[in-house]
Amino acid sequence: MLFLVLSIFCSVIVGVIFKITRKYNSNPIQIVAINYLTALALCYFTFSPNLAEVNPNAPWNIYIAIGVLLPFVLLSLVASIRHMGIVKTDAAQRLSLFIPIIAAWLIFKEEFNSYKVIGLLIGFLALLFILRKQSDNTQNKWFFPTAVFIGFGVIDILFKQIAVYTTLPYPTSLFVVFCISLAVAILISIYEMTTKKTKLEPKNILFGILVGIFNFGNILFYLKAHKAFAENPSTVFAGMNMGVIILGSLVGLLFFKEKLSKINFIGIFLALISIVFIVISQFK
Repeated sequence: MLFLVLSIFCSVIVGVIFKITRKYNSNPIQIVAINYLTALALCYFTFSPNLAEVNPNAPWNIYIAIGVLLPFVLLSLVASIRHMGIVKTDAAQRLSLFIPIIAAWLIFKEEFNSYKVIGLLIGFLALLFILRKQSDNTQNKWFFPTAVFIGFGVIDILFKQIAVYTTLPYPTSLFVVFCISLAVAILISIYEMTTKKTKLEPKNILFGILVGIFNFGNILFYLKAHKAFAENPSTVFAGMNMGVIILGSLVGLLFFKEKLSKINFIGIFLALISIVFIVISQFK
């Protein structure tokens, strides 16, 4: 249970760091690039991936797709936190789990029971309520959390495809993905530095290292939690998604004084109910 709690904590802390960076007028692109450099180093020293195992037959199309998507989705996450807050962004990110579930139904022809269908319907209703714009808030931009919702959902599908590829250990595949993401983030940073004449600043390096540490911690403890609850993965699934929504909501409301309408609160409550139905569906 400790690993699950640590994973939830690390996930929410990433959002908190990005929320704080706004006060320091930091550069999100540079932070994202340093984040992947840090995560890459931690992945190497923690898992000691054998790069000699990587071969031309590896699922490079999936590696490249995830590696390119990750930086752009993370930048969407930053923008969503800045414009709509931690509460709505965390909820949108966690509700993205419905995209791989729908893919399992449409693409892989997985049979759905009534609990899963109800969970999906409630989940989409929750998303509409959570992202509902407040009339007095001109900074609300639904595009960013929607990009987070779709982006993380697609990435989850691709990561599940990597997990099926058992020829390479998962940590090795993760290392390769981080390498590609770092390369993409560096290219974006170079383009920005060239066109906008920006410079690499120490504050961005510091924030990038912090994000990288907690980003990797989220992955590491999530994997350890799955190993600890190997016979009951639904516990990790439910605990992670519900935990991040609840803790993210508390942090956003109590520490950053984020404003939510009654409809938004109903949406968060419905999101938790939808996850419960999805978990129950696993036992039916």
